[in-house]
Amino acid sequence: MPLRGVIITRPEPGLSETASAVAQSGWVPVRAPALRIERCAVGHLPRHPAALLLTSGQAVGAAAEAVSLSVPVFAVGNRTAQKAQAAGFTTVWSARGDAQALALLVAGRCKSGQGPLLLFSGAGQGMDLANTLRAHGFKVVRRVAYRAEAVADFPATLRQALHARQIAAILFFSAQSAQNWLAGVPRGTLRAQVRSLRAVVISDAVAQAVREAGWLGPVDVATTPDAPAMLEALGAFTS
Repeated sequence: MPLRGVIITRPEPGLSETASAVAQSGWVPVRAPALRIERCAVGHLPRHPAALLLTSGQAVGAAAEAVSLSVPVFAVGNRTAQKAQAAGFTTVWSARGDAQALALLVAGRCKSGQGPLLLFSGAGQGMDLANTLRAHGFKVVRRVAYRAEAVADFPATLRQALHARQIAAILFFSAQSAQNWLAGVPRGTLRAQVRSLRAVVISDAVAQAVREAGWLGPVDVATTPDAPAMLEALGAFTS
């Protein structure tokens, strides 16, 4: 096989979708998720939230089961917004960016006196967003919708592909997943080989994380923090 394998570290749900898109671009997807997503039981919720904030598509499923589908939704990006719409939410806005863009969108469209904002996020996430909105006078109720657990196993198929020098690039979707994934790479020649690959990352923060981990190869940053922009940065495989 020529040098056209692309390692995808994104967990499900989302991994299969990205693998399909990578294959359609002419690359060979190699699945090696850094994290495993586990849904959490959501605690007590306010009866009449003014809006629901979603910082990740991973939180959509839990939100759709716990919150009225008529509650307006503010999503961090287009893909999360699309998932919310597919789940049945009737009013959805996308910040088309990161948590900072989401805070600006909410502050521009909501008034602090309309009622509490309900924030669904992952464990250890969303606190900065909540604090930013609270500083603008909003009441924010944050609930953990899922936990991301590190995947400890390094796939044998990936090890074989690296030894055969069949891997051209690797995709990193968050700083946390990049750090976890790189920590699981066996030490020695294999780790040095991985760090010499081309990395395609979703944001500058992820680029910083991989460089701090000792990355030696080129790092390409998506123009916007979403999967389509990452695939655009990866480009199509041409033999």
